[in-house]
Amino acid sequence: MSRNGWHERRPRAAGKASLNAVLHIRVAFTGLPRHISRMIGGTVLRCFRLAGIAAIGAFLLAAPGHAEPHLPSVWPMAERGPQGTPVSFDSLSPYTLADAQEAPRETALGRLFLPETASPEDPAPAVVLLHGAGGVISTREPTYGRQLAQMGIAALVVDAFAARRDRATGFVERLLEITEVMLVADAYAALAYLDALPEIDARRSVLVGFSYGGMASVFAAYAQVAEAFDAVYGLDGLRYAGHAAYYAPCIARFTRNETTGAPVLMLWGEGDAIVDPTRCAEIAEDLRGGGSMVETVAYPDAYHQWDGRWSGPRAIGRNLAPCDFRVDRSGIAWDRNTYLPISNRLLRQTSLGLCSDSEGYLIGRDDTVRARSNADLAAFLEAAFGPRGD
Repeated sequence: MSRNGWHERRPRAAGKASLNAVLHIRVAFTGLPRHISRMIGGTVLRCFRLAGIAAIGAFLLAAPGHAEPHLPSVWPMAERGPQGTPVSFDSLSPYTLADAQEAPRETALGRLFLPETASPEDPAPAVVLLHGAGGVISTREPTYGRQLAQMGIAALVVDAFAARRDRATGFVERLLEITEVMLVADAYAALAYLDALPEIDARRSVLVGFSYGGMASVFAAYAQVAEAFDAVYGLDGLRYAGHAAYYAPCIARFTRNETTGAPVLMLWGEGDAIVDPTRCAEIAEDLRGGGSMVETVAYPDAYHQWDGRWSGPRAIGRNLAPCDFRVDRSGIAWDRNTYLPISNRLLRQTSLGLCSDSEGYLIGRDDTVRARSNADLAAFLEAAFGPRGD
């Protein structure tokens, strides 16, 4: 432990910073019937996207350094991967970003999936996985963890709800008591934890979140957020090399849009009512204006939680898409419909109750979409990791 109570971190060698740009390609077809244009355009766009990001990764991997894991577009069977090891590390529970400096301490819980090839002599890159509002799902976070480990990437599945069972256990209670900022706090605490492990190169860590956790992953890309947790965790400028969000509601924008510079990947399904494409495009432009390259991918006919356990489509929950929040420079989110600050449970409950609708949204497992998102994430990770210097 260091003098400020957090994990002692290993010195980081000087070298090239992690990649902070990914290829953004748009392909348009005109003069063709819509369904044909969509089919051809989607296929070509996917090929260009994968080829473009892979080309960036190949260019970087040609630089001096150690051998890198190759991520195939078709991922290995999860049943053959490691089961992971339960871990715990120091974290915080800030209700809002403005509370980060004085938030109560927490013991974060997770499961670490370490590749067999990882060693102090050849440390592995890492992915930190943040669950959605339903918590960790066996077919999602642990499955990805086992698959990534087989491909030479360490994976840390963070369970923000398990660490805070004293605060809430039910679905609604968790959304009111365990905020997305607490997930961000665990994410940066996880980065500090990984940096203390000699088998892992924390400079090449990517944050991946699902739904609620996807919101947290995007939040974590903003400089304002990273700086708040840098101070309390003593990160000394260490940042995630990339941020990926699966079907994350796009309901909050930041007044200060400066980012860490890391690339961002946003994935959603066109049949997912909780994700408003127009609002997501606005956030993507905010991130680009703040210094990050952003890739957005919308999968035709896909619903929320295409990598979950339930076949679909089936309607669940309340739809947060109509909610419209703005995070100010102090770290407080304001409801732009009611002009209320979302600074405590009562105000959060009031805002979410008024802005969400009761129609819900559709979820549905789709292994074909999962295979596509695996390929898109693999290309993004290879580019984001970049080479490891000596």
